[in-house]
Amino acid sequence: MRNNYFTVKGYGESEIILSKSRFITYVDRAETEEDALLFIDKIKKLHANATHNCSCYMIGAHDNIQKANDDGEPSGTAGVPMLEVLKKQGLKDTVVVVTRYFGGIKLGGGGLIRAYGKATTEGLLATQVVERKLHYLMNVTIDYNWLGKVENEIRDSSYNLQSIDYAENVEIFVFVLKEEEQQFIEWMTELTNGQASTTRGDAQFIEFLRG
Repeated sequence: MRNNYFTVKGYGESEIILSKSRFITYVDRAETEEDALLFIDKIKKLHANATHNCSCYMIGAHDNIQKANDDGEPSGTAGVPMLEVLKKQGLKDTVVVVTRYFGGIKLGGGGLIRAYGKATTEGLLATQVVERKLHYLMNVTIDYNWLGKVENEIRDSSYNLQSIDYAENVEIFVFVLKEEEQQFIEWMTELTNGQASTTRGDAQFIEFLRG
């Protein structure tokens, strides 16, 4: 399982006008090729009368599924430059459709490449890019005597305190980056003079907006 990767936050759309042609961009997250194809089909039905509905998607931990479709534009002038934007931004599990309504002025090959690249970039700005980082939900079990110290130290740290359960002992649940698991366990042991019992729970991704 990958530890971290960049993708889009979710659905987004934008529109630009270049040489009287309308370029409407639709972006979404797609974790399978089926998801991507369903999204593309939905946009095509929404804009059945458009001149072109060009698309691309990048899926998989190793970008093993990459597709680009010019939908009638000259070969290599639409889908490929759209896909190149995803590659340059290092995005995974992302699908993009750019709908074009022709405005009567031909852009030429270079103009089309720039237009579809710009439209894709604008669409990504509309949805925002996030980094998904794999975390473990760590369970720290301590005696009540340690609660104040441990809670304060965790809240003052970079770790993400999820919740605290108050039972016979205190259970503190903390999200910790996968690669920092051992470091966290050692910290809890040192902080409590070996009195804390720290176990690893489920793994899940937490999203952070790309700065």
